[in-house]
Amino acid sequence: MLSEAKDTSELMVDLAYAAVYFGDPQMAEEVEELEDRLSDLVHDMRALCVLAVRSPRDADAMASVLQVISSIERIGNTAVDIAHIISHRLGIPSELIADLSEAEEVSHRVLIREGSHFAHRVLADFELPVAVGMRVVAIHRERDWITDVAGSEILVPGDVLFLHGSPAGIVRLHQLAGAPSWTPPSPPEEVITTDLGRAIDVLIEMKNISEVCVGLAYSALVLRDLGLAAEVNHLEDRLDEMKERLETWVLRSSSELIDPSPLRGLLHLAQAAEELGDAAQQMVWLVERHERVHPILSLALGDADEVVVRVPVGEGSRVDGVRLGVLQLDIDPGFHVLAIRRGGRYVYRPRGREALRSGDEIIASGPGEGETLLAEMCGWRLVEDDETGRDALVPVSETSDSR
Repeated sequence: MLSEAKDTSELMVDLAYAAVYFGDPQMAEEVEELEDRLSDLVHDMRALCVLAVRSPRDADAMASVLQVISSIERIGNTAVDIAHIISHRLGIPSELIADLSEAEEVSHRVLIREGSHFAHRVLADFELPVAVGMRVVAIHRERDWITDVAGSEILVPGDVLFLHGSPAGIVRLHQLAGAPSWTPPSPPEEVITTDLGRAIDVLIEMKNISEVCVGLAYSALVLRDLGLAAEVNHLEDRLDEMKERLETWVLRSSSELIDPSPLRGLLHLAQAAEELGDAAQQMVWLVERHERVHPILSLALGDADEVVVRVPVGEGSRVDGVRLGVLQLDIDPGFHVLAIRRGGRYVYRPRGREALRSGDEIIASGPGEGETLLAEMCGWRLVEDDETGRDALVPVSETSDSR
């Protein structure tokens, strides 16, 4: 249930941003329907937590589960707030839509044509998170929405796929769907130097940072990493500062517009980004205070659609000395690098020009099926430990010698 709740809350955020990007009221309504599912899960999990407690020691450990449940619920509520921008017609500047297409992770939709590679094929055959760096978050089929998308789903012509991930994979995605070539929304030709332009730039940065915050928070919980928890707090502080600056710029720009009503959407999105950061901070409090973290959290978070991994960069491996922009890990094996641990410090949200070095540790999230390839690229093989049953990293040289 905890794993399903995490996936549902993340799906809600993806669909909410997609609703804003495409101006789609149906998607906004779907977010609100998913809120009902999440609310039921949250209620049932809280009841189970109460029933599971048999001693003060149990209560201490179960409190950590309740705290994570509250954070997940908060993420879902924030997604609904984002969707309200469309369902309540709060308005959004057109410049923001163009800038959203250049975010680190984007929402996209594509119509499947008859005769395309996708038509009448099982979704799992394509391994889209690995092949194009995007995952299917929903399928719109005639009048129905499929939000619990399984790999066994057969794609049919007329389906509209809604995906989330790296914009670098959109071209390949359109080829597979038999769709026309895609051109992103064009930003204004002139460089925007107004207060509104500054506010939009900051808002895109806030969106990126808030999503990284949540990813790092789950990583900190699974890995019990104090350094990652500290980074989440640092990023949340930045979100607070950025929100204050954005509010000032939005209020200033309102005097320059004949109709300032679309600016309400900017303020709404800024508040949502800060809320996501607050939810992430709420989770890492457990790690910072050395509170007992119930083992069910690691099991549940590891069983979610996306896994969080920490992989060292081996000397002489395929990634050693190569820039992230060249490696394109977000496309193959489909992992988004949240942070790089280097010399006791973290480089969070590394850019494409950042080169990996021997001794670095990559903190990344992505599909479980791509973990083996990521490990091999970094000079390791995943080998199941006979005692624990968990996968362990073994240098490629050792596994070669054993043969």
